[in-house]
Formats: sequence, C-alpha cells, structure tokens
Amino acid sequence: MPAVLSALFALLTAVANATGTVLQRIAARKVPPGDAFSVRLVRHLLRSPAWLGGIAVIVGAAACQALALTLGSLSLVQPILVLELPFTLLIACAVARRRLPAIGWAASVMVAAGLGLGLAAAAPSGGGTEVAAGKWVLTLLATVGAMAVCVLAALPRPRGKARAAFFSSASAIGYALTATLMKAATDTFDRHGPGAFFTCWQTYTFVAAGACALFLLANAMESGPLVASQPALTLGEALVSLALGIVVYGEGVRTGWWLVPEAVGAVMITWGIVVLPRADTEDAEEEEPSAT
Repeated sequence: MPAVLSALFALLTAVANATGTVLQRIAARKVPPGDAFSVRLVRHLLRSPAWLGGIAVIVGAAACQALALTLGSLSLVQPILVLELPFTLLIACAVARRRLPAIGWAASVMVAAGLGLGLAAAAPSGGGTEVAAGKWVLTLLATVGAMAVCVLAALPRPRGKARAAFFSSASAIGYALTATLMKAATDTFDRHGPGAFFTCWQTYTFVAAGACALFLLANAMESGPLVASQPALTLGEALVSLALGIVVYGEGVRTGWWLVPEAVGAVMITWGIVVLPRADTEDAEEEEPSAT
C-alpha cells in the first residue's frame, strides 16, 4: 500500500510540475534576450503573474513529491516524473487551444507503456536511510560540479538548441539532487519529528538546490525551444535520480534477464520523450494571434 500511495503522489507531482512548466514557459518567452542568466531575469519573472502562478503550483508539486519520497524509494518516485512531459504538452495544447497531433498521442502512450514495463521489471526496492557524511560530500561535489560544467558550456553559446540543452541538463541534475536531499529530510521528519526536520542541513540544502534548478530551467526555456530543453530535463532527472538512489541510499533494481524488459522500457520512454516535443508546433506558438 505505501508503494501505491507513493506512485500516486508521484503522478500528482508530474501533473503539477507540468502545469508549472507551461506557466513558466509563458513567462520566459517574454524575457528580453539580453537579460538571460542575470538578476534582471529574476526581476522580469517576479513581475509575471504566469511565472508566480507557476511557482505556486510547483510548491504544491514539491509537497506531493515529499510525500511520495516519504512513502517510497527514489528509484520508484523519480522515474514516474517522466510523465511530466506528456502532461506538459497536453496542457500546453489545451492552453493554446490546439490539438496534439496523432504522433504526440502515440508518443505519450509509448512513454506511459515504457514506464510501466520498466518499473514492473525493475521492481525498485528501498534502501537504507542512514548516509555517511563522506558519501554526502562526494555526492554534492559530483552533482554541483556536473551542473557547473553544463552551465559553463551553455554561457558562451548564443540562444538556440545547444544552449537550452546544456541549461536543461544542469537543471535536471539540480532537480535530482533536490529529490535526493528531500528524501533525507522527509525521512528525518518521519522518524524524529518537525524539530529535527528544521535543524537538519538537508532541509535547507534541498531548498537551495531546488531554487538553483528552477533558475537554470528558466534560462533553458528562455534560451531555446522545448524540443531542445525538455528531453534533456526529463531523461536527465530520471537517470541521475535513479543513479543517486542506488549510490546514496543503496536502493536496488532487479538484474539478470530482467534487464531485457527494463532496456525495452527505457528505449520506449526515450523514443517517446524525443518525439513528443517535436509534436509541439514551436513555430506556431511563437506566432502572434490574429485576433484577441
């Protein structure tokens, strides 16, 4: 039962994150190019009702994610978040009053089917809750270092797909780190109560990591089209989270011949995630409406 509830809260997280992403995209498209990766970007976004609404939804998503991580493993919860991309495009099409093309529906079904197959085959199992200090230090150094490399690769590039993909990759790593730290904080809350939760360092670090990932995502959306940013974000967050769950918490997945259906599921998810953004007519979104 806890695993079922964990999966349900993870699904709610995906829907809320998708809604927040659509609202943030609306706001990010109005940012002047010269204000990217600066304090001015934050000022522009803070004046946008769409961006503020997106933040409110994302806060709700974070609460659902925290509940999911309390009830289940990182290896179960984070892969479910790949459903954020199909939900994002469905909500974006609804907001823009467009129909998602048939290929979009096919890709959405492929992602959902691949996720179901992969999780059923992997059967993620929870690991421990105690993590050695040395392991935390290595985790922080590795993830923050990888984010820095992605940002440094993005900054010299002009607006376009490559810049968006690098910023999105950095954001994906940041969100995976956020989830890893959030699980430690929620486990502390569950075992020792609110006092321990507000005094453990993971609580404040996951908030900082989440804020950084959100800022990087805003830059990814401002830098280029969804076809460049969303696959890197969706796949990157799932893969890095899965790796961190195994390395940090000792979570396990089935191996042996189970690797075959797991690989098939991963290929199905990857195909769907790569195809889905192409089903979203980016050029059409940038056109000014002929009437109001």
